[in-house]
Amino acid sequence: MKSPISIVDVDRTDTWTRYKTGMCDSCAANCCTMPLEVKMADLVMLNLVDAFEAEHEEPKQIAKRLSKAGLIEHFNFKNSIFTIARKSSGDCYFLDAQSRRCTVYELRPQTCRKHPQVGPKPGFCPYGPLAQSRRQ
Repeated sequence: MKSPISIVDVDRTDTWTRYKTGMCDSCAANCCTMPLEVKMADLVMLNLVDAFEAEHEEPKQIAKRLSKAGLIEHFNFKNSIFTIARKSSGDCYFLDAQSRRCTVYELRPQTCRKHPQVGPKPGFCPYGPLAQSRRQ
């Protein structure tokens, strides 16, 4: 998926930049345009699923409810992995379009917490300067 930054294509890891501490401070959150896969514990942390529901309800039923609510776009039954829905722009459901910052940062899923140490190209990220995205 093409990010708001024309020089970065999140699907082409050869356009990514080696991660350095502090990069996120000036980034336009291009990583937040990639599919976000989460586990049940992340859904509980995000308050999308109640802890009681997570313990007593089948993941497939939870996925059905979240899908109907427009909160997830896919459920991998075999691995119990949920893919969080994205906005029509391709942005993560939880990304603020204006500030390009996460609206649930303190509750963010493990996938986000571990990026870019894990992912399609560990140690690299689809960095694109926030200032450049505002000029376009």
